[in-house]
Amino acid sequence: MQTDKPLEKTKQSDFRHIGNKLLTWYKTNARDLPFRKTRDPYKIWICEIVFQQTRIAQGLGHYNNFVQRFPDVKTLAEADENEVLLYWKGLGYYSRAINVHKAAQQIMNDYNGVFPHEYDEILKLKGVGKYTAAAVSSICFEGKIPAVDGNFYRVLSRIFADDFDISSSKAFNYFSELAHLILPENVGDFNQAMMDLGSEICKPKNPLCSECPLHEDCLAFSLNKVSEFPVKTKKVKAADLELKYYFVHRNGQFLIQQRKDDFIWKKLFEFPPEISDDLIPFIKSVKNVSHKLTHKNLTIEIFNVEVESEEIWQNFITQNNYIVTDVEGSHEKSFPKPLENYIQNYETAYRIW
Repeated sequence: MQTDKPLEKTKQSDFRHIGNKLLTWYKTNARDLPFRKTRDPYKIWICEIVFQQTRIAQGLGHYNNFVQRFPDVKTLAEADENEVLLYWKGLGYYSRAINVHKAAQQIMNDYNGVFPHEYDEILKLKGVGKYTAAAVSSICFEGKIPAVDGNFYRVLSRIFADDFDISSSKAFNYFSELAHLILPENVGDFNQAMMDLGSEICKPKNPLCSECPLHEDCLAFSLNKVSEFPVKTKKVKAADLELKYYFVHRNGQFLIQQRKDDFIWKKLFEFPPEISDDLIPFIKSVKNVSHKLTHKNLTIEIFNVEVESEEIWQNFITQNNYIVTDVEGSHEKSFPKPLENYIQNYETAYRIW
């Protein structure tokens, strides 16, 4: 039975031994990660943002490079936005980089450069949601709020064999209440333990139930229904989107511009999305590229425009204020992955160094 609140019968029972059992497991099974050797809220915050949409194995090098270049709030706040985007390169979801940059400036301006300690204040930072605020608060400042995310949904729904729809707008509050039923005293380690359990053991597919420290307490396991949880009924259909670009180049140089921040690929660089009629004769070929974003299926046409006339080249630049760069210069800027791949192929084909 699905209700808006955990069943009263459930709430009357004592499940805190489950949280304590998870902590015992975590003490000997915690993953050896660099950000676990610190309680610096800045580094914990950055790691939480980096790994929101990126697996740890894939993002660890990017995290290390980012905090090496921007070791504290002040350094990040004073950095140029394009450099921040450059150091985010390869992580995708570039709006996260823009937000951490703005949040660092927020900390400098509103909190005198001191990372806020309280959950409600952390939540005011640009780009910080309830999960991240709870994680930083609990790990760094002994906050008592569970950092509810997909791992919590999965683990808790299986432990309680709870069919509450995780795609519901009420899911966060519902599973936060469930989490409080098993919450131990050390919430910081508990939140990290849940992350490790969900990532390494209680996986979405093919969970390793025999290795799980909580399988004796897991109702879904005892009912042999682990694969039926969590329940998710709503599926967001990805929208189809068509884009067109023109790779306008001459003598090893090509034209780019910076995107605005009101659509996909915020503030990244791109090729011209259109050309003037006098450039049409210089189109040599076209490449079709498919690319998937979280909620969009992109079909991208990239036209290879090799301009032979210096006059037409200069007029097009002047009339549109395009930036002139080359392969080496492009390495200092961040491009959407399909365009970055196109530049790499251009570099290989033309041997331009």
